[in-house]
Amino acid sequence: MNDLSHETTEAFRHALKGEIILPSDPNYDEVRQIWNAMIDRKPALIARCSGADDVVRAIGFARSNGLEISIRGAGHNIAGSAVCDDGLMIDLSTMKSVRVDSDRQRAYAEPGATLGDFDAAVQAHGLATPVGINSTTGIAGLTLGGGFGWLTRQHGMTIDNLISADVVTAEGEKVVASEDENPDLFWAIRGGGGNFGVVTRFEFKLHPLGPEVLAGLLVYPLEQAKEVLEGYRDFVRSAPEELNVWVVLRKAPPLPFLPEETHGRAVVVLAIFYGGAPDKGRQLIEPLRHFGVPYGEHIGTQPYVDWQQAFDPLLTPGARNYWKSHNFEELSDGALETVRAFAGKLPSPRCEIFIAHLDGAANRVPANAMAYAHRNAKFVMNVHARWEDARDDDPCRDWARAFFKASAPHASAGAYVNFMTGDESDPTATAYGENHARLAQIKEQYDPENVFHVNQNIKPKA
Repeated sequence: MNDLSHETTEAFRHALKGEIILPSDPNYDEVRQIWNAMIDRKPALIARCSGADDVVRAIGFARSNGLEISIRGAGHNIAGSAVCDDGLMIDLSTMKSVRVDSDRQRAYAEPGATLGDFDAAVQAHGLATPVGINSTTGIAGLTLGGGFGWLTRQHGMTIDNLISADVVTAEGEKVVASEDENPDLFWAIRGGGGNFGVVTRFEFKLHPLGPEVLAGLLVYPLEQAKEVLEGYRDFVRSAPEELNVWVVLRKAPPLPFLPEETHGRAVVVLAIFYGGAPDKGRQLIEPLRHFGVPYGEHIGTQPYVDWQQAFDPLLTPGARNYWKSHNFEELSDGALETVRAFAGKLPSPRCEIFIAHLDGAANRVPANAMAYAHRNAKFVMNVHARWEDARDDDPCRDWARAFFKASAPHASAGAYVNFMTGDESDPTATAYGENHARLAQIKEQYDPENVFHVNQNIKPKA
C-alpha cells in the first residue's frame, strides 16, 4: 500500500478545485464502483476533477508520488480500466457539460458526459452524431475506442465525427489535437484509447436527425433462428444506409408486448432503426415481418432519445459481465450456425449474443486514416455474458470463451477494443493490426514512460 502522508494528501486536497476521496471516506466505495461488478479494485485515493487544470494537478501529484494512474470517465468500460489498485484514480465523471453550437452543427462534450447527457443536449436542436446504444455509456471511452451505433451506417463511427480534442499529456501539458494541431496525436486518439493523454473536451460534428425516428423490436422464437438469420443476412445486403437492423439472441425479458408464456424463452430479436421519413421506413422493414411467425413486435415512431435508452434496463450497473468480440466481413453459413448453437445454451437469463451491422460510411474510411484499423468490418459480433452471482463466474465465462473460439474461423481479422476484457492475449496487436507500429511511435513521443498504462496498453516503441 502506498504510504502517503497526511500532509501530502492535504496539500493535494487544497490544490485541487474538485474533491479528494480517501478509503476512510464514507462515499469511497460508491465512487470507486464501476459498471462491471467483476471489477473490485481499491485505489489509494480518488481525485474528482472539476476541469483540465485539476487533471494537470492530479497527473503531477501521481507522478511525483510514484502512484499508478487510472482514468475514469463514466466507468462503463468492460475491462474495468477506470480503476487501479493502490494508485490514483482520476475521476472525470463530474465533468459532464455538453455545449451545442447549432449554427455550426458542433457539440463540445466534457469526458464525464454519458450518452444520455450528450443525446439530450444535441437533440434539443434536432441534431445527433453516431454514438452507442446504452445511455449510461460514457462519451469519452466510447469515442477513444472507436464508437458505433444506429447512425454508423449513415454517418460513420464516432471517431469519424470527431473534429478536435483538448488533451492533457503525461507531462501535464494542455494541448489541442486536430487535423491542424498535433495531427499525429489526433490520429492516435481516434481509436487508440486512453494511451496518449487525458481528453478533457471533445468537439463533434453533428447531423440533422429526428426528434422522432422509426424504431422498435421484432421478436421471433429461437426455433426459427435459421430462417430469421438467413433472411436477415439477405435483407441487409441491399438495405439503405439510413436503415439499421441489429440481431440480439437471448432469453426474452418480460416485455409488455410479448405474451407472458414467452417470457424467459430463447428468442431472436431484430432491433430496427430508421433515420429517414417514417412512412418510407415502414415500407422498407415490411419484409422483416415475414421471416417466420413472430412472438410479437413493438415498432413505431418515438423520440430518438427514448430509443437510445430502450436497452438500458438490460444493461444496468452492478451485474457481473464478461465479453468477447469478433469482426466479420460477411455472415457465413458457419458463422450463423455457431450463433444458433450457442444461443441454444445460454448459461444465464441475462447472457446474449448481438450482431451489429456497420456496412456503410465507416467502411469508406481508409484503414490507416486513424488508429482504428478495421474498416473492412461490416458486422461486429459481441458475446455478452452477464449474470448476478459470483458462483456463476466459471460457466458464464466458459460459455463466452467457447463461443468466441468456435466462431473464430468464420471471423475476419481484428477486434473492437472497447469490447475487449482484461484477459486478452496480445490485445493491442489484435485491436490495431498494421496501425500498431505507428501507435507505438506516437506513444513514445507523448508518453515515453508509459504513465497511462492502465488500459489496453500500447507500449512505447523504445
